[in-house]
Amino acid sequence: MDKFHRWSDCDGRIETRFSKDELLANIMVYWVTETIGSAFLPYYDFTSSGPLTWMAEAVKQWTGSSDVPAAFALFPKDISQPPREWAERFFNVQRWTQMHRGGHFAAMEEPELLVDDIRAFFRPLRSEAAAISESVQAT
Repeated sequence: MDKFHRWSDCDGRIETRFSKDELLANIMVYWVTETIGSAFLPYYDFTSSGPLTWMAEAVKQWTGSSDVPAAFALFPKDISQPPREWAERFFNVQRWTQMHRGGHFAAMEEPELLVDDIRAFFRPLRSEAAAISESVQAT
């Protein structure tokens, strides 16, 4: 509950963003499946990264992972606000959206904003894929 309170765009009033049923359902998924430990691994990686982590990311970039289109949706009350320049060092940033509300639990807090942004990111990629498919079928 502390994470929902601190990492959400709720101004200290958690029930303005989430119902008790939503909170209980979310927490129960982790409790019943015993997956809270693995769910926290990305946070551990983020806080424990050092020079070796960044060297590994550089190797990924050299091997072509930066060719994959990437999108970032940044919500103002999220726990991390990386600068775009930092993201562009490791990713092929095609879309960068600064949202006007929301927090770390964006899929629960602002599902419409998140879905609209994801759709906007994939829309041109779908058009490109369709054109390639048509070209391949024509040959």
